Amino acid sequence: MTTLFDLSGRTAVVTGARRGIGLAMAEALARAGADIVGVSARLEPSGSEVERRVRVAGRRFTALRADLADRAAVHRLARELNALGPIDILVNNGGTIARAPAADHSDELWDHVMEVNLTSQFVLSREVGREMVARGQGKIIFTASLLSFQGGITVPGYAASKSGVAGLTKALANEWAALGVNVNAIAPGYIATDNTQALRDDPGRNEAILARIPAGRWGRADDLAGATVFLSSSASDYVNGVVLPVDGGWLGR
Repeated sequence: MTTLFDLSGRTAVVTGARRGIGLAMAEALARAGADIVGVSARLEPSGSEVERRVRVAGRRFTALRADLADRAAVHRLARELNALGPIDILVNNGGTIARAPAADHSDELWDHVMEVNLTSQFVLSREVGREMVARGQGKIIFTASLLSFQGGITVPGYAASKSGVAGLTKALANEWAALGVNVNAIAPGYIATDNTQALRDDPGRNEAILARIPAGRWGRADDLAGATVFLSSSASDYVNGVVLPVDGGWLGR
């Protein structure tokens, strides 16, 4: 049974790997046996925390820098990744959020969020996925959100982009499932990361959020580890087009 989750000999790319959820995902994949290519706009060439954790797990680590808001940089990243050799797992985790009421949500905020959270994800998936399809195997995982299902408050660009991620997950799965490539997404609940610091610092919002979570606590980044390994492994070979909530029961409330 344990071999179902064994990622030995596989190479996994994790965007947004420098901190938070991406860091936890990269570590989990390394502990399952995968070598890691970490991507972030500010990722240190050497000595990063993600590199340290991957090496402690006994796996190889490669650091790449790319600004997901820069379309040309994303295309360069895709070429770099494909030049590294077969990519077995692509985790499209890198993302951003901008908080402003809809009436004040500027075109610039909208464009930036959509470019990072949706367009770059499609470009990377298309370019790396094309090689996976040619080989007849591969795993692509998106980081979706509770706002792939709900509208949120004062984050219209983020909600639209994460709803788009859910749709993209299903669209790619429809085309590639029969070709050996599994495309799925994880929808984290309220996780204690930098992106949610403002909510946790607001006593009213923090209390309201906790009251809605059946598990009774904010999630931790490492709560995503199991779902990440599952969707990257042979255990999920017949799982396609799923947006898997890891939310402490939030959506079931």
